Order: sequence, then structure tokens, then C-alpha cells
Amino acid sequence: MQSWSRVRVAKCQLLVTSSFVLLLGLSMAAMAAVNYLGTHFAVVGRASSDRTPYEATRRWAFCTSISLAGLLTLGAVLGAVATVREAGGLMAGGFLCFALAFCILVQVAFWRFHNPAQVEDAVLDTYDLVYDQAVRGSSVTLRQQLVAIQDTFLCCGKNSPFGLLGGTEVSLCPGEEATRQDCLVGVRSFLRTYGNIASTLTGIGLASTVYAVLLSSFLWFAFRSGCSLDRRGKYTLSRRARDCRPQEPSFFRRSPGGPALQHPMEADVLDGRLCASRPSGGPQFLQDS
Repeated sequence: MQSWSRVRVAKCQLLVTSSFVLLLGLSMAAMAAVNYLGTHFAVVGRASSDRTPYEATRRWAFCTSISLAGLLTLGAVLGAVATVREAGGLMAGGFLCFALAFCILVQVAFWRFHNPAQVEDAVLDTYDLVYDQAVRGSSVTLRQQLVAIQDTFLCCGKNSPFGLLGGTEVSLCPGEEATRQDCLVGVRSFLRTYGNIASTLTGIGLASTVYAVLLSSFLWFAFRSGCSLDRRGKYTLSRRARDCRPQEPSFFRRSPGGPALQHPMEADVLDGRLCASRPSGGPQFLQDS
């Protein structure tokens, strides 16, 4: 495959990858909104204090999701615009965004691997605390918070390890609410579903950013080398890169009338300055005419 064909294929692939990364960034933003404004997480947040591990984990997840969404969206836009305009500076910006997003995704994947149940434990600890305080105390506010959590997760109470429930515990699940599932099971099921979605997006993001980094770096080098699209739809070197070919110094050229060497002219000196970026192949002597 010729060089211009490889550039064209890389541009098409980067445009498709940028569109996919843009959708991924929007998905990350949606997850951040669900994490901060979603009903399930918000009702648990209202029942917990600011010093609990749940609030710290919730803030960290929100900031990470927003950062990833911004980097992925910005990288996708810069990559697409740079591909269309063949701008090396914009392509470098897209490469940087993709690289930073990849680093954050690696940290998220490492955290998920070593702490798979951290969010689940934080939410269950918050529910246990609210449940115990509502059972032992007579605060109306705590009971309302507990009822709100149970109505949101469609659960009621938690099973006693001894199989017997006190009168206060039974009163928390009156009527049809007593037939609902155990709250520990319901909360755990919801969080595992949410965690699986987050892990899937993280894996897709890692693969997408790696591919985008490779494509953007290749196209950046192609644009920097002067490869451009002509009117016939073929990629060729720019005029300056094509004209700056190795030339022999004029003072080594023989004159037509004899072996006397010619002095370098002003035009030759200027031509040598313009083409200084291309190393010459060494002084060469012309044959006698």
C-alpha cells in the first residue's frame, strides 16, 4: 500500500474513532450525572453525613467521570477537526487529550481490580447505620430517610441472623412492603449492575484511546512531513518538500570552457538556505561536456 493510501485510510479510521470516542465521552457524562443526581445515589447521600466513606467515594467517582468525559469529548473534536483540516497543531492537542484520558482510565481499571466492592460496602454501611438508628431511636427524620431508601430500591428491612424480628423492625415494613426483598440484597444487586456498566465503559475506553493515540501520532507525523491532498484526491509531498532536493554545491561545478571552478552565486546560496532542512548526498562532480 502506498503512503498516500495509508494516510487516507488512517484519516477515515480516526474520523470513525473520534465519533465513537465522542459517544463514549457523552456516556461518561451521563454516568457522572447519574452518580450525582440519580435517585438511588441521591437518597443514600441525603441519609449519610459528609464524613462517611460513601460521600468521599461519590465525590471521587463524580470528578473522575467528569474529567474523563471532558478529555474524551475534547480529544474527539480536536481529532476530527485536525483530520479534516490536516492541522498538525490540532492533531497534537487531540493526541494529548487521548493520552491523558488513557492514563486516567488505567488508574480507574487498577482501582476497580483491587477494590471491586468499595462502593458497595460504602452504600451498605450507610444503610446499616440508618437502619440501626431508626430501629433503636424514635427520630421521625431517620425513619423518613429509611423509608425513602427502601421505596427507592424497592426493598424493606434486612433479615435477622436469628430469624426473629422485633416489634420495631416489623413496624418498618407494614402490609405489602413486608413481601419485598431484603434491602441488603436489593442494594447489592443494583450496585453490581451499575459497576458492570462502569467496567464495560472503562474497557471500551481503554481500547478506543489506545487506537486513537496510534492514529493521531501517525497522522501528526504525516502532516509534519508535508503530505497533503491534491485536486485529484492523491496525497503528495508539498511543493517546498518536493523542491528541496539534494543539490551539489555550485563551486564544485566545472565551467563549460575549462576546468576552472565557478564561485557560488547569490541565487545558489539562497537556494541552499531554503533546502537546508534536507541533507545533501555529498559533493558530486559533473562530467565534462
